[in-house]
Amino acid sequence: MTEMPFKSLPIPNDWDRSGLPAWTYHSQAVFDLERENVFLNHWQVAGHVNDIPAPGDWLAFDLLGERAVVMRGQDGVVRAFHNLCRHRGARVVDGVQGHCRGAVVCPFHGWVYNLDGSLRGAAQPTSFGGIDRARFGLKPIEAEVFHGFIFLRFHPGPQAPVATLLAPYEADFAAYAVADLLPVDSPRWYTDLPVNWKSVRDVDNEGYHVPLAHPGLQELYGRDYRDLNLDDGLHVSVGYFGDKPGRGWSVRHYVKHAPDRPGLPPHLRRAWTYYGVFPSTVFAFTPEGAQFYHDLPISPGQTRLTGRTYRWPEESRQVRLARYLAARIDRDTSVEDQQLTIWSNESMKSSAFDGFYLSDHEYGLRRHHDRLRGLVPVMQLATAPAEAEVIARNKEMLGRRR
Repeated sequence: MTEMPFKSLPIPNDWDRSGLPAWTYHSQAVFDLERENVFLNHWQVAGHVNDIPAPGDWLAFDLLGERAVVMRGQDGVVRAFHNLCRHRGARVVDGVQGHCRGAVVCPFHGWVYNLDGSLRGAAQPTSFGGIDRARFGLKPIEAEVFHGFIFLRFHPGPQAPVATLLAPYEADFAAYAVADLLPVDSPRWYTDLPVNWKSVRDVDNEGYHVPLAHPGLQELYGRDYRDLNLDDGLHVSVGYFGDKPGRGWSVRHYVKHAPDRPGLPPHLRRAWTYYGVFPSTVFAFTPEGAQFYHDLPISPGQTRLTGRTYRWPEESRQVRLARYLAARIDRDTSVEDQQLTIWSNESMKSSAFDGFYLSDHEYGLRRHHDRLRGLVPVMQLATAPAEAEVIARNKEMLGRRR
């Protein structure tokens, strides 16, 4: 078995095998606390710099009532702004991604912004009695780039700068030449599920279910699959393929056509690797392609699974075929996970549900829940408070720590 460069946190001999209480999956008040303390103040990936290669290219990213636009300026710098005209709050760009020719023009009243976010001019400026353009530029959003991937954060939060946070991934991302990735022609994909976002994470944060629930993955790499739990909400999963030819059509042909990239270190050459970032982002790399995906909450009972897919430059016909076959395997896996997520989420409202009882193989799931309890301590309560009291109880529990 190939040696990985990551050291997984040791699993205690005697640890609490329970998960979050079921009530936290359908409480609107808990969802409101997660909005402020888990999502808006933690790093989110919006895309890759090669999604917006030219000045005026932009990407939109919406999350829980906040709207961002990530844009490349005339100077080549990538910046993020609130997608909010300073006049009446209209979206200054609409859609998933696009291009502005030299300036951003609000479609409501025609205010014009430079590509660096500064206000070039308001329509009929004398009607405002004189306007200080320096005061009315697009509001910036904190943004950082790590090996080409663009991260943004709507509010200041507890996570370190992206380069510090993801330092354990530095060597692998460099080996994969992640900064050189090019977008596959399709835009951001998404699927909406009638579940709480935590149910999606519960399925994705452990590999205990792979042998039975994912026959394709089990055939491809399940014999060597492992999960590694790191500090700071980082999680690595890896599976090695190629020791067997495979029986299913997609797996058999993928193993045959998957490229051998001799420039990669041994632990990456014949591997599918997944790099998790709290709260809900995963980067997935294979020898022929890459993607990121995350589950973004919409409401307590609805979650959007979304992401983007990438390829490496100068893709040969064989590599393109391998990427197609990998996508078939990944598509089947996603459908299987979606059904598991729905079943798991349904159980949270059943009177017969007694909570999780976790295996050592699900220690990563428990670590994720512990991190949520640390940010939203009311989740520690086994019995739900009255819904109207949840936020006050959370504030009280936070106060006890000080």
